[in-house]
Amino acid sequence: MVRRDLRPKKKYRKARKPLTEQEKAERRERLKKARASKKPPKYTAVDPTVRDLPDDHPVSLKNVRTWIKSNQDERDGLRKILRTSNDRNVRDRFNIIDCYVQDMQAYVRSGIWLSTMYGERMEHKVTYRCLVLAYDSDGMPKRNVGTWYPDMGCLYTQEMYDEDHPKTVEIAGKKPRKTRKKRAK
Repeated sequence: MVRRDLRPKKKYRKARKPLTEQEKAERRERLKKARASKKPPKYTAVDPTVRDLPDDHPVSLKNVRTWIKSNQDERDGLRKILRTSNDRNVRDRFNIIDCYVQDMQAYVRSGIWLSTMYGERMEHKVTYRCLVLAYDSDGMPKRNVGTWYPDMGCLYTQEMYDEDHPKTVEIAGKKPRKTRKKRAK
């Protein structure tokens, strides 16, 4: 009985002959001409609102792509650590970075920032902007600390909240709560 070798045979490439300096110069010129005639990318997979932002904008396409790349590198490093270790802190950090990368990729596709933080290391907090004011039963506008309001033209701070809602003085004569007596068995 003859046993056949079932492994695929390796294909060997023939070695190229070295190019002369004149041929190298001709190829460089052709490559330069081809690059010059190439049109700029259209970025059809990127949302137009993200695509049209200038490069110096905090969440421009250029900035977000560098953040995605750096966070993916960190995520891959943490993934390698998780293969051998089951440390809770590493797993939590991995999940946070993984969600942040997915949020940034969704932002590039849709133009909606999903995360409450932004920056390469999530160092900045997103501020909210009120579009339409809501009012309580007294007719006073409802406000949240850290939100930008158009009627004020600024960010609503904790100091403003304290001015709007003065603390009430506790009643001195308040009786303590009675405890239940245990029943006899």
